[in-house]
Amino acid sequence: MIQFENRQSKTIRCAIYTRKSCEEGLDLEFNSLDAQRESAEAFIASQQHEGWVCSPELYDDGGFSGGDMERPALNRLMKDIEAGKIDCVVVYKVDRLSRSLLDFARIMSTFDAHEVSFVSVTQQFNTTHSMGRLTLNILLSFAQFEREIIGERIRDKLAAQRRRGKWAGGIPVLGYDVDRSNASPKLVINAEEAKRVRRIFELYLKLGSLLPVVEALTKRNWANKTWTTRRGLPRGGRPFDKTSLHSLLTNPIYNGKIRHKHELHQGEHEAIIAPAIFERVQTQLKHNGKGRGNHLANKHGALLKGLIHCKACGYRMVHTFSGRGTKRYRYYKCSRAIKCGYASCPSPALPAREIEAMIVDQVRRIAQDSDLQQDVLHRAQQKLDDEATELDTQRRQLEKQKNRDRAELDRLVSLQSSSAVTIERIAQLQHRISQADEGLATVDYKLNEATGKQIDESAVSGALQDFDSFWGGMTVQERVRFIALLIDRIDFDASDTSISVSFQPAALKSLASLDRSEVV
Repeated sequence: MIQFENRQSKTIRCAIYTRKSCEEGLDLEFNSLDAQRESAEAFIASQQHEGWVCSPELYDDGGFSGGDMERPALNRLMKDIEAGKIDCVVVYKVDRLSRSLLDFARIMSTFDAHEVSFVSVTQQFNTTHSMGRLTLNILLSFAQFEREIIGERIRDKLAAQRRRGKWAGGIPVLGYDVDRSNASPKLVINAEEAKRVRRIFELYLKLGSLLPVVEALTKRNWANKTWTTRRGLPRGGRPFDKTSLHSLLTNPIYNGKIRHKHELHQGEHEAIIAPAIFERVQTQLKHNGKGRGNHLANKHGALLKGLIHCKACGYRMVHTFSGRGTKRYRYYKCSRAIKCGYASCPSPALPAREIEAMIVDQVRRIAQDSDLQQDVLHRAQQKLDDEATELDTQRRQLEKQKNRDRAELDRLVSLQSSSAVTIERIAQLQHRISQADEGLATVDYKLNEATGKQIDESAVSGALQDFDSFWGGMTVQERVRFIALLIDRIDFDASDTSISVSFQPAALKSLASLDRSEVV
């Protein structure tokens, strides 16, 4: 009798957690969150004889997915649990709390640590028993499966929308507003912003490169698109930089197209930029080498691309050019100075022709070394072989890890253990196996590329034996590759305007007899 009175006197503080994935319908007088709370309150009232009382605190997450734990009400709930304010958590269904097996295991681990019970109104079970935990684990697995299926359906729906030229959501772009007056949202032109977009395209065609356009936009105080989310939060409005400007200039949406992965489809919206102007901009961007570094190196003979560095700041010096009339002048400039401004780096622009001639002359001095010829070929082939071997090793290690994880997963499932630790370990193993599959696909792709590469030994050997004649007959790409086989690194020191060349080991041996002033 005494034990019964103690049990009756104990108060169980119950917190009700509700969640809805989308915001649709939340503005109604009685919405889904209210319905979930009403059911939970009725259940708690039925347990008043056990001392259950409902907490007045509201833990409602409207418009938040159950696929992660980035939810404000859930975070408040977990903090209150850790503070000892809650004895029991009540939800309408299990998937309201989480749709991720790994996240749910972490939540249950916190519940266990603070002796907090968990109750689902429509799926009644007791988490203090092993059978209840097993049932909970099964239900959550199906909830996660349902979430993944819904995700696949949404992706398929978005792909179908884009193929039909419809706007399928995302971050709004400068020049367009989103018309949501109909069932299907559409892009409509914002006249004032569209005028700016057309001016930006004209500025790029006039100025010829990204950085001058960025500076011109900064002077005009023009920024990226600003908009307000459905929750009333302001977004966007960041100043233009080279990356955001390039993204704008290459966005096919301005040409009336909708992109889906690598495909372009005719959109329902009106184009802002005429097709002829859009194509001229794309041609100029490719001509300037944005996103196609090899194109610029091959066209203008950037022999030292990727080799020459600025000693002052450690950044690479990239190949650029300027023009006056019909003449082109090539330079190597520090990439930090290009990105952050020329005041950020003491290194000046180096004339490409003079620097390349100096390096080629050093190569000519060692070209008569027969031992170097064999060493270069051996090192080049060895480098490719090592790359393929390393990838093959990675593949075997990933396979072994995946097999071990799969074996442990099968063992844990066969034990039918319902502890929080086991549930969390199962979720971790499933995640690791998924990551291993992705890693194997990446390694296989790189391995196919590595095994397909071949070194043209006759071209390299001939160039070394008769340097001057073969140098004149080489293509730009062959020259670039030839220099890269011999030279490891080039450093420019702005403090004394010196150039330091680091050759491959055999080249250093041949250069040992040369005057140091000829190399540095």
